Amino acid sequence: MEMPREVIRPGEGEVLDIELQEDFIRRNEELARRVREILDSHGVRAIDVMGSIGSGKTCLIERMVERLRERYRIAMIGGDVATTIDTDRVARHGVKVVQVNTGAECHLDANLVMKALERLDLSKLDLIFIENVGNLICPAEYPLGAHVRVVVVSVTEGPYTVVKHPMIFREASICVVNKIDLAEAMGVDPHRIAEDARRVNPSITVVLTSCRDGRGIDDLIRALGL
Repeated sequence: MEMPREVIRPGEGEVLDIELQEDFIRRNEELARRVREILDSHGVRAIDVMGSIGSGKTCLIERMVERLRERYRIAMIGGDVATTIDTDRVARHGVKVVQVNTGAECHLDANLVMKALERLDLSKLDLIFIENVGNLICPAEYPLGAHVRVVVVSVTEGPYTVVKHPMIFREASICVVNKIDLAEAMGVDPHRIAEDARRVNPSITVVLTSCRDGRGIDDLIRALGL
């Protein structure tokens, strides 16, 4: 006979350092509003791209840059714990990049984005892609002042990513189900992932994509209003 499962959850007020965390989040929200004001004053649109390591965030940005660079003046802010691998890839497409290495931090915050903006001439830009640190938990609580928050999930992450990490999908306005060219090999139904995302966030827009063969990239661009 299967034993009943016992799930332990923190009660109200039992999370350690909750007051300190609330102070950090409140301060970040203030800075995020300031980031938005700066972007709007220059007529620059920013897109926060979130998702796990290996979900295909960088490749999606590359494919969009390829299609959009003749219409928009584009830059990228790349967040990573270490290395410049992702920004180097995007820079090859002829766009300005700024690397932010967070060290031990698992997400970008509005303060780091503010510092990155200081390295960019916003008067010469129309669009900034912000690639967040590869993580499905921490970035959700830290808005960056971007106009759109996109979360990327790959079929290679398995069928339960959305239900296991619902918060980030609630905070995003667009969900990209990526690597659909591998869905059959992985035995994962991308439409089921899309359904999970809509169940968690009924207002979310879901786009199915493949960087390898280009499927869905134009749909994503349209969903972003670009």
